[in-house]
Amino acid sequence: MSVKILITGSKGQLGSELHRMAGSIFQCTFVDLEEMDLADDKSIHSFFDGKHFDFIVNCAAYTAVDRAEEDSVLAYRINSDAVKSLAEICLAKKIRLIHISTDYVFDGSGNQPIPETALPHPLSVYGKSKLGGEKHVLEILKDAYIIRTAWVYSSFGKNFVKTIARLAKERDSLGVVYDQIGSPTYAKDLAGAIIRIIQEIESSQVDKPGIYHYTNEGAISWYDLAHFIIQYYKLPTRINPIPTEEYKTFAVRPAFSVLDKRKIKRTFGMDIPHWHVSLLQCLNELEP
Repeated sequence: MSVKILITGSKGQLGSELHRMAGSIFQCTFVDLEEMDLADDKSIHSFFDGKHFDFIVNCAAYTAVDRAEEDSVLAYRINSDAVKSLAEICLAKKIRLIHISTDYVFDGSGNQPIPETALPHPLSVYGKSKLGGEKHVLEILKDAYIIRTAWVYSSFGKNFVKTIARLAKERDSLGVVYDQIGSPTYAKDLAGAIIRIIQEIESSQVDKPGIYHYTNEGAISWYDLAHFIIQYYKLPTRINPIPTEEYKTFAVRPAFSVLDKRKIKRTFGMDIPHWHVSLLQCLNELEP
């Protein structure tokens, strides 16, 4: 019998990649706001009436980092309260949960890749609300997987890669922050990792619940990443380096959020591509 999977946030970057990749492997149900409103607890519970799944992959989140500072109630409702409801449903219905979280649960004050065991210290409402979701999952479920990722991009939706590509074609110069370092994540690679984990669990090869980190390999600044993109498109746009303190945003972002991925590579035998390789794949896909 085919594995039945519910994927939330189906119109987002990761949800869209899973839609493209997982539909032919598993029996998938994809939902977004129209089918299940995570801001409405009644909507969440009523959706599951008469339904059963083997897995839930929770890709849905309130991800407007700056807007969350003024819209904290909704951010917490989606990123924390709704996750609690999903975890409780998983417990009652014996569903396995794979929950997607973020590097923003850390303050980025270090200079070494951050392991899963590092103490979270979020700086923003977004980060705090996502950490709240993590805590609910860990308190309610003993068999859940939490996957923290960072700097996600794809050919779907809005993201830094597509924004720079668009603005660089419209403007002579762009200012980009140079003192925030992280690891870009191609949503297609992350989707593949999630599929791999489900397959390993279902085949009884590997099943070690807990927190995992997944991004592409390597580290880069936003400034250097922007340079890479305009060089790919052979654009004359000038990229001006800006320190974080001069680039005012509502939310404080971690300065160094490179995640240590040794655990997921060791546990599941994953070979994670370098960001350079994956970004080229995405840029090639975006070409008209």
